[in-house]
Amino acid sequence: MITQPECGDALRWPAEWEPQLAVWLTWPHRNELWNGGLRQLEPHFARLTAAIAQHATVRINAEYPLQNHIRSLLGNDSGIEFYDHASDDVWCRDHGAIFVERSDGTLQVADWRFNAWGAKFSPWDQDDKIAGRMASALHLPVLSSQVVLEGGAIEGNGSGLILTTEAVLLNPNRNPGLSKTDVERELHRMLGAKRIFWLGAGIEGDDTDGHIDDMVRFVREDVVVAVTEKNPHSPNYHVLAENHERLQDLRTLSGSRVEVIPLPMPSPLIRSGWRLHQLPASYANFLICNHAVLVPTFGQPNQDDTALGILRESMPGMHILGIDARPFLLEGGAIHCLTQQQPYPTHPPMNAV
Repeated sequence: MITQPECGDALRWPAEWEPQLAVWLTWPHRNELWNGGLRQLEPHFARLTAAIAQHATVRINAEYPLQNHIRSLLGNDSGIEFYDHASDDVWCRDHGAIFVERSDGTLQVADWRFNAWGAKFSPWDQDDKIAGRMASALHLPVLSSQVVLEGGAIEGNGSGLILTTEAVLLNPNRNPGLSKTDVERELHRMLGAKRIFWLGAGIEGDDTDGHIDDMVRFVREDVVVAVTEKNPHSPNYHVLAENHERLQDLRTLSGSRVEVIPLPMPSPLIRSGWRLHQLPASYANFLICNHAVLVPTFGQPNQDDTALGILRESMPGMHILGIDARPFLLEGGAIHCLTQQQPYPTHPPMNAV
């Protein structure tokens, strides 16, 4: 029997570095995306899946008719589970369930509305249903919202402090008429948020209008890495400089200052003739998965090594693994965008999946 959902102060959104039971993916299947290169993309997707499966169970949203083909790509699928969930696109971070801890230590799902980043890409009706389907498959209670929100738009430290951007959550293409106060109230109701810290805009080429997971990520409760751009001629220079200035005021709930570690941007990835002239490449779009961190790299040895080194210093004891993310960027995202973590419940129910 599924219990009633809790809300507000009864909830806590776990940090990404807390123990994870599983990582969810949504398998790509539309050849009209990826510039017609779906079959070329799938081996890269399979390698990402295999890398995650070394550290957590992988749960894949894919309609049943696709599953045998996916298994043929994955080979030994030990540690990989399939769920017969239809989808429109691959970005599980944004359309998937966000898992929240209840007052008794069990999990429930936060199910926000999804409209394909401001109705930019149709269809999205199947993606809007995936969070609820994930919750149903796991027999978890669901707290629903009429507010449009994607998982890549928020970043939390596990203690009630959440980062987001004005360019996304206050955008009229998502939530016309909502004020900051309205959004903050809903983040509290859905995730137990105690304080919201707002940044401004996002990086060049970002279809999402400015997701936080391309710019600022918590690596500890009181430490973030924040991407920076040194080239004053870059379209990212002023945006990231303003965000960095705002971050100087970031404090934990106890009032202590949050350390901000600069993380450089890669050199621009240009795609002439494509809808995204500059692809939204960022080293911040990593996934923390138990004792590993899967970091996007971009075929730039010097820049890639520098970013990986900064993350090793920022997260001591973690295995930092670089993964070439260039094939994914064609449609506007990277590793964090493709994934959604399911934390271990502190006190799993008897029928936990």
